[in-house]
Amino acid sequence: MNAQGQLGESLRTRRSQLRPEDLDVPTYQERRRVPGLRREELALLAGVSTSYHTRLEQGQSLNASPEVLDAIARALRLDAAERQHLHNLTRSAKGPGRARRPAPERVTQATGQLLAALADVPALRGDTVYVDSAAYVTATDPNLVLAHLNR
Repeated sequence: MNAQGQLGESLRTRRSQLRPEDLDVPTYQERRRVPGLRREELALLAGVSTSYHTRLEQGQSLNASPEVLDAIARALRLDAAERQHLHNLTRSAKGPGRARRPAPERVTQATGQLLAALADVPALRGDTVYVDSAAYVTATDPNLVLAHLNR
């Protein structure tokens, strides 16, 4: 079984082991076709959409963030080892990751000279006043902006 299948099987198995009564999930005396929590109930407890949780169980979505996995692990009442296993299954299902390096930033000589000449001049961009490369203040507080400009 591949990692996608293992992730789905792990989620389904653990979901089937939890009883709604143990988690204070209302059952409305309905008959259940399968034991344990329904996907909708688990998704609600985890704070994710039912369709997203279904895609995870079926191996159709492999890009679950660590925060989503932690939310599902909390809803499933997983211990630390089981939680780590869930994260490992997701990582192995995604395949080997590639480290992406950002493109190097290049400034022309003329731009560098212009920036050096303007080093002591405050700059305004959007709602932020940049006083120098080490500090900036938001322009929403006029007193703070004036204090920085009058330095």
